[in-house]
Amino acid sequence: MLWSLTKIILFVVIVSLLTLGAGYLLEAEGGVRIAFGGMEFNLGPLQSVVGALLLVLAIWILMKVVGFLVAILRFINGDETAISRYFDRSRERKGFKALSDGMLALASGEGREAMKKADQADKYLNRPELTNLITAQAAEMIGDKKTADRVYKELLKDQRTRFVGVRGLMKQRMSEGNNEVALKLAETAFAIKPKHEETQDLLLRLQAESGDWKGARKTLATKLKTGTLPRDVHKRRDAVLALSEAKVVIDDNATIEAREEAIEANRLSPDLIPAAAMAARGYIAKGKPKYATRVIRKAWNVSPHPDLAEVFAEIQPNETPAQRIKRFGLLTNSHQDHPETKMLLAELNIAAEDFPAARRAMGDLAQTDPNTRTLTLMAAIERGEGAEDAVVRGWLARAVTAPRGPSWICDSCNHIHGDWVPVCENCGGFDTLTWRKPPAQMMSTTGLNAEMLPLIVGSPREEANALVPTTTEPAADADVVVEEAQVVDAATKDETAK
Repeated sequence: MLWSLTKIILFVVIVSLLTLGAGYLLEAEGGVRIAFGGMEFNLGPLQSVVGALLLVLAIWILMKVVGFLVAILRFINGDETAISRYFDRSRERKGFKALSDGMLALASGEGREAMKKADQADKYLNRPELTNLITAQAAEMIGDKKTADRVYKELLKDQRTRFVGVRGLMKQRMSEGNNEVALKLAETAFAIKPKHEETQDLLLRLQAESGDWKGARKTLATKLKTGTLPRDVHKRRDAVLALSEAKVVIDDNATIEAREEAIEANRLSPDLIPAAAMAARGYIAKGKPKYATRVIRKAWNVSPHPDLAEVFAEIQPNETPAQRIKRFGLLTNSHQDHPETKMLLAELNIAAEDFPAARRAMGDLAQTDPNTRTLTLMAAIERGEGAEDAVVRGWLARAVTAPRGPSWICDSCNHIHGDWVPVCENCGGFDTLTWRKPPAQMMSTTGLNAEMLPLIVGSPREEANALVPTTTEPAADADVVVEEAQVVDAATKDETAK
């Protein structure tokens, strides 16, 4: 309110002063006399003031006209002027509008429209670092790889867009299946931006696929340093790479280095079953069975696995079945309720021809967890106890159509592998294999009808109505059981491959 009052008072004062000044000019005598070309003009005081103001206005207008004419001449000459800046601003507005329309078209999946708008934006803006990227991505969207390649190569010329160009070419080569060139481009992109997480992952994947384990371990170390990988995950994956490197060394027959790498992998991640198996074999080759036993026991206590049992048997290959059962107590005494422990104990007793003990070891596993392996073991037990051939064939028939059981399965694509590998053979995922049961849709191993097959080849003996065997002596043809089990296993693998 005070400010409004102040403005009113100031306005009244200014008007009063102007009125007073005009009064003085009217009352004043004399004036201004102007003589020009034989003519004379006499101006009074007030007229002189008005004339001076008009003269100042005329001079200002003249200066503006002269400036405008000079600007036109400079514009025609190609110099930067207010006129050129006006047109530049107009072109810039049109260019950025075309650029934004191109980005929206690209996000909407309209590749050809995005390329058209990018062309318009390039004409108006002359900013290839902005428009080329839209053009390249739009070309990829519509399948115009030739244009995309050309634009990405243009991006390589500018230091600011070099990384984008290398990354785009890398993805192009990967989509073409040219992983050798893609690997070199990934290494270049990694050198430009080592902290870029996507580039780190792609480089690691390509190095693993190409078997460059040393390079992959360096990339993995960089991921740890830059904070893009948790320390525990780094520890396991470094163990996976160390194990893979050891396998390569074994292929080259440099066994000492291979054993050391495998032992290092086991030290980094003791629960990595393939690493534990390789480390144990390394100790066996060095004549250190105690160390091998310790490695296997440590891994078995984490997770019982048939690969561990296989290596444990290699420690004393010439022992008798009874001695083996006793020595394997180091493993079977832990995780006694684990299915793997039960099946291992059953296999040991079958080898010792103690079939009642094998049946006790199996318990109700064939009913609670029926799979190819458990049902094949039951067939062997029945054969060993002298059951009729129809009963044995019944168990084998169920084994053929039963779930495969735990296998090395990729967590990304559910592809089943016969042996552990660091990179999935199907999807190329790194460190994605886990030992688990197949998904429900992959449980059946054959296309045979599981209900009709027992009617053709026989039925397994049920516990309540056991068939009376023709002889109580153990079957002498134990090799036949092994042969039949191998046939079942081969059929399972064939169907899984299909």
